[in-house]
Amino acid sequence: MTQTQELARQIIEAYAAGGLKIAAAESCTGGLVSAALTEIAGSSAVLERGFVTYSNEAKIAMLNVDDALISNYGAVSAQVATAMAEGALVASLADVAVSITGIAGPGGGSLVKPVGLVHFGLARRGKATQHVERRFGDIGRAQVRMASVNQALDLLLTALR
Repeated sequence: MTQTQELARQIIEAYAAGGLKIAAAESCTGGLVSAALTEIAGSSAVLERGFVTYSNEAKIAMLNVDDALISNYGAVSAQVATAMAEGALVASLADVAVSITGIAGPGGGSLVKPVGLVHFGLARRGKATQHVERRFGDIGRAQVRMASVNQALDLLLTALR
């Protein structure tokens, strides 16, 4: 069993035991967090829905991210990751939402926002939204995406603590 599968299994078991539901708002991972969760038997009791909001327009339309946040800070920012997670909670029946927005590469990076920069949001009903920034480096597109999936899954586990 891979690290991703083990994290997903732990999440499905823990959330099912607590009667909690998850929403995922994904940009650079393109649905990989939802895919990892649905690989595990029993995931239908836990994964309420997933949003693949790759474009800025999708973030605005599906998650109600304020276009001013995107204009002022960029789609890959703490502000947008937080708004994505909070928007996923509002647009779903989930108890916990995780969001991912980043630059997987190979292009698209800059000095300020290099390839491998990923922002995560974690929103839970009744609690303050958390933000995590990771700089995985230019390790390859697939590797950045999978490292982001594992980070998002880890955040979902920490939400239960």
